[in-house]
Amino acid sequence: MATINSTEIIANSKFNRFHLGLLLWSFFIISFDGYDLVVYGTVVPTLIEKWNLSPVEAGAIGTYGLFGMMFGAILFGTLADRIGRKNVIAITLVLFSFFTFLCGFAETPTVFSTFRFLAGLGLGGIMPNVIALLTDYAPKTMRSMIVSIVLCGYSIGGILAPLLGIFLMPKFGWESIFWFAGLPLLLVPFMYKQLPETASYLIRTGKKEKLISALTKVSPGSKFNKHDEIVEIKLQETKVPIIGLFKEKRALSTVMFWIAFFSCLLMVYGLNTWLPKLMIEAGYGLNSSLTFLITLQGGAIIGTLIIGRLCDKYGSKKMLIPMYASGAVALTLLGFGGSSFLIYLLVAIAGAATIGAQNIVQAYVSQYYPPNIRSTALGMASGIGRLGGMLGPLLGGFLLSVSLPIHLNFIAFAIPGLIAAAALAIIPVRHAFSNENDNKSESITTNVS
Repeated sequence: MATINSTEIIANSKFNRFHLGLLLWSFFIISFDGYDLVVYGTVVPTLIEKWNLSPVEAGAIGTYGLFGMMFGAILFGTLADRIGRKNVIAITLVLFSFFTFLCGFAETPTVFSTFRFLAGLGLGGIMPNVIALLTDYAPKTMRSMIVSIVLCGYSIGGILAPLLGIFLMPKFGWESIFWFAGLPLLLVPFMYKQLPETASYLIRTGKKEKLISALTKVSPGSKFNKHDEIVEIKLQETKVPIIGLFKEKRALSTVMFWIAFFSCLLMVYGLNTWLPKLMIEAGYGLNSSLTFLITLQGGAIIGTLIIGRLCDKYGSKKMLIPMYASGAVALTLLGFGGSSFLIYLLVAIAGAATIGAQNIVQAYVSQYYPPNIRSTALGMASGIGRLGGMLGPLLGGFLLSVSLPIHLNFIAFAIPGLIAAAALAIIPVRHAFSNENDNKSESITTNVS
């Protein structure tokens, strides 16, 4: 009788059809997450006129969804470490797709805000669990790259929202782009059947046959038998997973990650909500201003892919610090104008250094913590980050209401980038689980004969 080491099997596996399927489903899910991120910013100018909203009121509406995301990230991130990531992914996908779809039928700001909050619960929980599941099954040499590719779906969805706004809103009204968000509901049964559950959860719940089935797909060349022994190493655990984030000398890192998430999401949601309006104030038309959102997301895709590959080679921390700093510089320069080429270039850099950096830092967090608290770590960081995300739309609305010079609005969004860079610089790499415990990664020790 042999023993099975799922940690080594997964870490040493080669990218194959199993990984591709997981990547494609994750990409699809995250694309609609990104779609929802930008869809409100796409309709803000229209809703301000339709419902006679002030900039502050419009900014407040933008925070309701983020308020839901804060609760959803913490609740579902923690819950997934107990009931399984696959189950939580299905629940949260249904939540955000259904209520975003209903936003297209809202006739008042109150009803619209309620639906945005309920959709936010699902949106907050989906991202941490998709990233955690990807990290659970990604080959060791490709972890950051695979997560980065999937998180580019965030920007693809972010591009799709303004594109549909340009082509659909004139003919079918602002409601149509919310109806599109219901598409994932049709695919939930297929997704649930094909997504795997994480190995650590299958071991903990005694589902040996499902574990062997998953590992056979991960490593088709390996031979497994139902009589093989699975030896589990008990990581330091607690009945309250959140407490685990502060153990094993990771307390400082946890707080610094929270600060970085807070600062970065303030920039991301502030820009995605107010960039079209800011550019209108700078003299651009609505359709032209929506193309800046597309450029912002395009820059995020390029930045995520390039930096994600470099992270696997040189380390995430070394790449993230200059990314955050360059975002602050680009946003500051953006406020002073220039040629069309320069403006689009700066917007693209800002996208890479805000949305792109947020993508990369999530991959970093997923590898920094042990697998038994991985969803909790991502969920808590995302939840704290949503507070910054809530502040972003409010800050933008306030700045526009007091009619400050346009460059001061951009500087206000640049400052958090410097704060995020400083927070990441303080994090000690030596306490990362990926460095200290590669041989224990899934909470098990195993060997395949």
